[in-house]
Amino acid sequence: MTSLTRYRPVGANELKLIADSGWTAFPPRLPEQPIFYPVTNEAYASQIAHDWNTRFGSKEGFVTRFEVDAAYAGKFDRKIVGGREHEDLWVPAEELEEFNRHIVGRIEVTQRFSANDHVPDDLAVE
Repeated sequence: MTSLTRYRPVGANELKLIADSGWTAFPPRLPEQPIFYPVTNEAYASQIAHDWNTRFGSKEGFVTRFEVDAAYAGKFDRKIVGGREHEDLWVPAEELEEFNRHIVGRIEVTQRFSANDHVPDDLAVE
């Protein structure tokens, strides 16, 4: 079996649920989250974890990395949602349980960010 490396930026609450699964599954989506979107590269996942996750909730962002069966993952649309490096897989929420069964090995954390990592917007250099 061939696998693909994918990344998922998460906040602290989602990370705890991943840990509770034994690092083998992503938690079900919330009702207002119809799509699970792992991303195709770590730089994009880092951008989301740093720029989005650290501004809300626990104000912490984490990048997770995992392998997924390539043949299975190939059935999902890949979407470019900005520049060409901003590529997601779009997995319908109702497919997430099956998606989790196609994860190969364990989900691991590769990066952590906190709100303290930000330069305040009024001091940021453009």
